[in-house]
Amino acid sequence: MPSLFDPLTLRSLTLPNRIWMAPMCQYSAPATGPTAGRPTDWHFQHYGARAAGGAGLILLEATAVAPEGRISPWDLGLWNDGQTAALRRITSFLTSQGTVPGIQLAHAGRKASCEAPWRGGKAIAPADGGWQPAGPSPVPFDADSPVPHELTADEIQGVVRQFAEATRRALEAGFEVVEIHGAHGYLIGEFLSPHSNHRADEYGGSFENRARFALEVVEAVRAVWPEEKPLFFRISATDWLDEGGWTADDTVRLAPLLKERGVDLLDASTGGNVAKVAIPVGPGYQVPFAARVRNEAGLPSAAVGLLTEPEQAEKVLANGEADAVLLGRELLRDAAWPRRAARELGGTVRVPQQYGRS
Repeated sequence: MPSLFDPLTLRSLTLPNRIWMAPMCQYSAPATGPTAGRPTDWHFQHYGARAAGGAGLILLEATAVAPEGRISPWDLGLWNDGQTAALRRITSFLTSQGTVPGIQLAHAGRKASCEAPWRGGKAIAPADGGWQPAGPSPVPFDADSPVPHELTADEIQGVVRQFAEATRRALEAGFEVVEIHGAHGYLIGEFLSPHSNHRADEYGGSFENRARFALEVVEAVRAVWPEEKPLFFRISATDWLDEGGWTADDTVRLAPLLKERGVDLLDASTGGNVAKVAIPVGPGYQVPFAARVRNEAGLPSAAVGLLTEPEQAEKVLANGEADAVLLGRELLRDAAWPRRAARELGGTVRVPQQYGRS
């Protein structure tokens, strides 16, 4: 079985190890003006530190394919060429450190136009600098959220094109991996789940109809993204509802359809589409979902969720539960976690020569 420190080849790309950084929003881009959505020095040092720390792949945070697709006004974006140019500084540095640069492309759907978490995370009204969010159905996320605009079929196709255009810009910006964000109750996940999708047209109702938008986005992205470069898809493998939501069985059913359309790895998270749902959070609590995708659907997977200790992460791979691990908050606490894991487990990750004496 693979180790955390073994390379992984997907298509023509070889990732140097299997310790990867999960997308985590920084809510630190300019909100307005000509530099809106562009990375800042904060983003450069944040991602650069994790590259110097030995991560094999860094997936930049949810990056909006359109201004109205931002979770907050301070999200990164890839809807114009100025943003493309600004991101090249980051991809160039990550590559120089032997880290593969990746990016997560996203549309927040009905969960758009919110404050940053440290400002409370509440919805921002249009009068206060926000905008009306959109979704598959006019169903708000919770009692404190606005009713989203129900996207028309033509508007849905417009979003599909926005994902394709953002993918083209991601290629120009120097990224080697694109991940489509279909998780955490954002737009694609909203279409997948019957909890948030109450449509009666070709995008709602049956499993096939609810999956249509996700598959159209994958096809549009894959048509732009080079054949030799891998494509990831992040999913919330369950809504954690007893009934009326997206389930782990649905995820296993969807995975082969994604694979047929050119997805190379499923990033298996959970939750985010239902407010105040009970989630049995604990160490490695989402790993079984990655294992089901890998072993039942035959699609490579990455595990995420309270993976904090090197031995714990190593066992996920040794047990055949995933092909890689994605670290989130643990990499916020310790940018050099891969180097610590290598010391503890007797593995090897790249160390910048400037840090060799350490």
